[in-house]
Amino acid sequence: MTNGTATPTDLDTRLEAHRTELTGYCYRMLGSSFEAEDAVQDTMVRAWRSYDKFEGRSSLRSWLYRIATNVCLDMLTAGNKRARPMDLTESTPLAQAALSPRPDNTWLEPMPDARVLPMPSDPAEAAIAKESVRLAFMAALQKLPAKQRAVLILREVLAWKASEVAELLDTSVASVNSALQRARATLAERQEPGAEAAVSDPLDEDQQKLLDRYVAAFEGYDMTALTALLHEDAVMTMPPFDLWLTGVGDITGFMTTLGAPCAGSRLVPVQVNGLPGFAQYKPDPEKGGFSPWAVQVLEISDGRITGFHCFLDTQRWFPLFGLPLHLEAETDQVQEGA
Repeated sequence: MTNGTATPTDLDTRLEAHRTELTGYCYRMLGSSFEAEDAVQDTMVRAWRSYDKFEGRSSLRSWLYRIATNVCLDMLTAGNKRARPMDLTESTPLAQAALSPRPDNTWLEPMPDARVLPMPSDPAEAAIAKESVRLAFMAALQKLPAKQRAVLILREVLAWKASEVAELLDTSVASVNSALQRARATLAERQEPGAEAAVSDPLDEDQQKLLDRYVAAFEGYDMTALTALLHEDAVMTMPPFDLWLTGVGDITGFMTTLGAPCAGSRLVPVQVNGLPGFAQYKPDPEKGGFSPWAVQVLEISDGRITGFHCFLDTQRWFPLFGLPLHLEAETDQVQEGA
């Protein structure tokens, strides 16, 4: 079938087949769940409108990546770089903790695995894909200039040839290789917090037991049990607040003071950013049952939880994950919807 004979239904089907991988690419480029989905939608609209000009010299997939790259580069011209709290401020001692929000466009955003990770048949490819959307790697990408970011993602994550990337970016192979070398050097200079997170895919028995113990400790609000699960240098973040805490004492101290209303919460498993996570529902004293409070992303290393990242804008995140905005009191679990 040539482009000239593609029916609207045929074209829709062919374009949609690439949506998940394109969303993953745009998410790595932009650091924002919603901007990534907007970028892919813009890509699809541009592809639809200009399909009659597609001459087939490259594959449809390559052509879509070219459009998506241009969309992302246009969106990044404003210079905004998404960040985590530890990228912007120093760790705050509990005694000085204050909840100061920053605008939404400040923050690196969480993303359900199902929206950005196609299901490759090769387990090694699947593992690389998951590692490439983890928060630490995403934060490192945000340090790179936009074109270096594109080169690194295309070459290292998606395994494109230098010649293919050069064609996509309308540049030379030498320029692509130079950009990749500079990007690698920048990442090597920066050891991002959370980069050491070692989570197997699928979770091994010890990691699953650790998560089971975490759920029991958190839902029971048992700080002694939680202390046994956290690494001594564990980090807790809570976007949109720029506060972040380091160390078991400050984390559990926060949870029993400013975070005390979270006692009695329920946790629902989610797959987020290539890592284990939970949707946290907090007791709702007005309506009864439980209301959304946070999407938690956990980083694990050497049998302990090293990162505990809570994204609090639940009116945005819970629908993205296909999760309900209320749990009845008798409901202990719901299935992840995304």
